[in-house]
Amino acid sequence: MKNVIYIENNSLDPAFNLALEEYLLKDRTDMEDVFLLWQDEPTVVVGRNQNTIEEINQAYIKQNGINVVRRLSGGGAVYHDAGNLNFTFIVKDEKRNHFDFPKFTEPIIEVLKEIGITAENQGRNDITIGGRKFSGNAQVRIKNRLLHHGTILFDTAFEEMVACLNVGQEKFASKGVKSVKSRVTNISEHLQKPMSIEAFKQLLLDRIWGQGDHQAIWYDLSEYDYQAIQALKEQKYDTWNWNFGASPRFNVQRSKRYDWGKLDLRISVSKGMIENLTIYGDFFSSDDLEEFIQGFVGTPYEVSAIQRRLDSIPIERYLPNMNSHEWITLLLEE
Repeated sequence: MKNVIYIENNSLDPAFNLALEEYLLKDRTDMEDVFLLWQDEPTVVVGRNQNTIEEINQAYIKQNGINVVRRLSGGGAVYHDAGNLNFTFIVKDEKRNHFDFPKFTEPIIEVLKEIGITAENQGRNDITIGGRKFSGNAQVRIKNRLLHHGTILFDTAFEEMVACLNVGQEKFASKGVKSVKSRVTNISEHLQKPMSIEAFKQLLLDRIWGQGDHQAIWYDLSEYDYQAIQALKEQKYDTWNWNFGASPRFNVQRSKRYDWGKLDLRISVSKGMIENLTIYGDFFSSDDLEEFIQGFVGTPYEVSAIQRRLDSIPIERYLPNMNSHEWITLLLEE
């Protein structure tokens, strides 16, 4: 990244902040490389492919006025509050590389090293300290543009996080741990001397400015930018349809957790044909999953027909970690 544009965003409104990301990704293609640091008021942010109702504690969230917003990228649900810092990179991605998380998480690891904390990339999209997660990351591609964003648990209220989220026990079982608290940590727990989240934010900015041979550019959003972002926020990120959506009718459910994420299929079959297919989960997809799904609607619900459809639908474009055999096995439980 030779020229990095930094946009200061002091909004704590999660719907505005996610609309800002999408606007910069899709509409401001004149900006090649963009960097954001931002925070939300208490919020649960669900992944693009998740079933919101099944991921949250609705009663607690309603009682305590917690926001619920769906983001553009895949992955799992996360909790944001004043003790959490979020970072975003938006870059050109002509080569459409496989999900390269370390490229964007290294600045975080380097800053922590400067203040005496050893952190490392772990698993598919986490950064950990002593094996405990403090940062989860996700990516989404739109044409030749890539958005990478991540959370940084600096001093997050874990009790609130646990109360807001419904975390499947099979996720812990797969990682050999018994609870959220045993798997996550705050950076503040590892500091050699006290530091505010604002001071840590400045260290990150200094690192982004100081790496490589690029020139830092500060950009202030224009009135036109604000109006476009606000319109997207109101038309999409403030709506029940985007954030929750109607759960489809189905008569077949198939689910499995893989090393790269969970897939949960809801399938409506009528007269032996796939009438509707919905895919939930905390996985990452490389392309528009709706295109993949529509390729199977109207297809007979049996092996040979599904295999014929896969001959013309490159599964690796949509689910890069899955092969045709695994898809057929999961879809039909063969």
